[in-house]
Amino acid sequence: TTVKGAIDDLDLVVQTLKECGFQRNRFYIHCDGALFGVMLPFLNQVPQITFKKPIDSVSVSGHKFLGCPLPCGVQMVRIKHIGGTLSKDVEYIASRDATITGSRNGHAPIFLWYNLSLKGYNWFEKEVRKCLHNANYLKGQLKKAGVSVMLNKLSNIVVFERPQDDGFIQHWQLSCQGNVAHVAVMPNVTIKTLDSFMDELVAKRLMWFKDGGNQPPCVASQIGKENCVCPLHKC
Repeated sequence: TTVKGAIDDLDLVVQTLKECGFQRNRFYIHCDGALFGVMLPFLNQVPQITFKKPIDSVSVSGHKFLGCPLPCGVQMVRIKHIGGTLSKDVEYIASRDATITGSRNGHAPIFLWYNLSLKGYNWFEKEVRKCLHNANYLKGQLKKAGVSVMLNKLSNIVVFERPQDDGFIQHWQLSCQGNVAHVAVMPNVTIKTLDSFMDELVAKRLMWFKDGGNQPPCVASQIGKENCVCPLHKC
């Protein structure tokens, strides 16, 4: 999910469909790789997204991990799904249009090409590993501070109990949903930044939960009871 940074097991999905008797023409699999779709190819021994498997389309964002200066992305679809549904001849441009919107931004592919060419494979590999390392570091620091926290496998999105102060949330630009918030540990997020965040969070929690009058929220339903350290689930 967007908030929790989970990565579906594509091979298990395909296996389950087969075991349930679904023929290939009875399902359509879209792989939404907005953020992680760009990161996974730079890791070893991880599930691979490839059209050699029975998938139908893949999308990745260019403005997230790749860092393009405007919202953009790439979507790849099997030709058989485009056919007469999207593709049609347009007389006044003397060309065939196969886009969803009927037009597309010509600057986006230039930014994507420039970014990939400038940084190169080794840079992306190093940055992906750094993001995952820093995400695990943040998870460890939150856990040490007694904060309910979860980090999905191969994810750089750290999910934890929602801070009690809206000002703190706005200052650190945290994304929240219900009783949880998340931090997407991207290449610009350093250990120094994470330490500053933790120092302020720990200080704030001493005020929020002073004298035991207020208690941390239960987030077991969002991140699992094994990750929740509210008074009800604290070991």
